[in-house]
Amino acid sequence: MSLKFCSFASGSSGNSYLIKNDDTAILIDAGISGKRILQGLEETRTPRDAVSALLVTHEHIDHVKSLPVLTKRIPGLEIFANEATWEAIERPVPEETKKMFITGEPFAVGSLRIRPFPVPHDAAEPVGFSVNGDGSKVSLVTDAGYITEEIIEEILDADLLLLEANHEREMLLMGHYPYPLKQRILSDEGHLSNLSAGECLCRIVERNRKKRQILLGHLSGENNDPHVALLTVENTLMEREIYTGGDLQVKVASRDERSRVYVV
Repeated sequence: MSLKFCSFASGSSGNSYLIKNDDTAILIDAGISGKRILQGLEETRTPRDAVSALLVTHEHIDHVKSLPVLTKRIPGLEIFANEATWEAIERPVPEETKKMFITGEPFAVGSLRIRPFPVPHDAAEPVGFSVNGDGSKVSLVTDAGYITEEIIEEILDADLLLLEANHEREMLLMGHYPYPLKQRILSDEGHLSNLSAGECLCRIVERNRKKRQILLGHLSGENNDPHVALLTVENTLMEREIYTGGDLQVKVASRDERSRVYVV
């Protein structure tokens, strides 16, 4: 068996991801339409009744939009969030589908072992996730104002890492967003820039030079561009004499289109 990962969408307008092996499938976030998520399951040959759980990073609408639809369309679906996030979610979700985790404490869904870890963001109790199975590890870090040492320790050994590269700083500063919104995005509870993503990768590669796949995600449609994000991250790595290709594969997850299925 092996872990498989697919991004159905990754951007400031909506996020949803699939992780599965031969006997367990889970979704992380549901910030796009239920129709698109169900289509993503069909395209990845994932039967609806094979999806055991949906994990929620935080309560913002671009991560929870279609929770009500999915509880009706996926039989037996359980939705996992921490207590503070459940209290902040305003979408109607049947009580019997609600499950609770404690941030920092691992739990299992089928054959997958999951660890939710804290990230700094302006939400009730936002988390990233690491998913372990079949000897492989997938980690997701988005909606983070900055990278803490705890995050570094968590993602250091990830075989596939989805890492936020939300904005190019100069594009944001020169753009049309109102000043308070710009300050929010740039704050320690905002979003990672392309440069911050590159610096994060430098930190983990310098401490653990292993084979890994990186997907840059949660790109802004207003303040970023996939080519700019990739160029900034690659230049940041090259300044530290770290080169992409070979053991370090860096790609960009599309805001609006399903990625290929990555085998980890």
